[in-house]
Amino acid sequence: MNRLRAVIICLVVAWVTAVLPAAAVTPAWTVLPVPAATAPVTVSDLAARGPAEAWATGWEHTADGLRPLLYRWDGTAWSRDTGFPGAGELGWLGKVQFVGDEVWILHGHEGAGEILRRSAAGWSAVPLPQTLWTYQDFTAVPGAAWVVGEDGTGLKVLHYDGSGWTAQAVPDGVLYLMGITARTSTDVWAWADTSTGATVLRWDGTGWRDARVPLPPDSNVHTVLLEPSGHVTIGGSQYTDGTAATYLLTWNGHAWRTTRPPLGDTWTEGMVRGPDGALWLPVRSDHAFQSKYARVDGHRTTFFYGPERTGAIEVRPVALARAGSALLSFGTAEIYGSKPNPMSERRRG
Repeated sequence: MNRLRAVIICLVVAWVTAVLPAAAVTPAWTVLPVPAATAPVTVSDLAARGPAEAWATGWEHTADGLRPLLYRWDGTAWSRDTGFPGAGELGWLGKVQFVGDEVWILHGHEGAGEILRRSAAGWSAVPLPQTLWTYQDFTAVPGAAWVVGEDGTGLKVLHYDGSGWTAQAVPDGVLYLMGITARTSTDVWAWADTSTGATVLRWDGTGWRDARVPLPPDSNVHTVLLEPSGHVTIGGSQYTDGTAATYLLTWNGHAWRTTRPPLGDTWTEGMVRGPDGALWLPVRSDHAFQSKYARVDGHRTTFFYGPERTGAIEVRPVALARAGSALLSFGTAEIYGSKPNPMSERRRG
């Protein structure tokens, strides 16, 4: 009897070992067709408001220069939007965000910058107060918006209060602002390079100050994810003996905790909190014909592949967004003999 039990246990273990790895890579993602653009295409951002509305931004590389690229998801299909101001001009589209009932998008054209706003009445534009050499990032919440970048005099933090713009000062020693995000008009976070290394700044409604985040030594910051719960997740890379590895630093309302999931040197800018409560982010795939995503839940990291694409030599999701009970991804797919064009995938449930 004991021998029979041992045989059964061995058979069960062998079955689990054989089946589980296959199940882990079974595509739970499906392809969403996207109208083609003039390749090669660069994808910038993706934002969703529920299952029936999402926007993706970027630019296409035409013979006469860059042209802005905007797609809209209506819950059924992706379509290209060409009705925004400057759609027919040279330029690009950056970060997209939902602000109340509106959609706000950072837009660069002919050297100038502006914020596009789409409401029920249609499109409008808010010009920036000055032209910057680089427009590094943008964030907006009801009653406020920020644009960070540089001009000939150095870094700039431009603040919009709904009626006009002001330039905000940052602490001494800040050399470059890499990104910015906001939860409210008085809770804004930015990540920066300083004379002593990477740091995180925080705006409390009166000024920018060092947030005193305990970043790992010899590290940088890719992104800061602010959540309605008050939790914060910071993603970046830490360098050890010349090798970079991804780290996640989380604030649970009481303390900071650092984890190092097995993600190699993954850029975490596309990280989102999924409908299942876990963190999801696109990672570089070891299959040229499939996308790859990581799911990080505490100390457990699981990888998932997208559908196989015939003839693909690189499938690269760039941004993720939670769309109701689903996840949307947007990026580019390069098919052999062509250049990168937009791609999108969805994971339900």
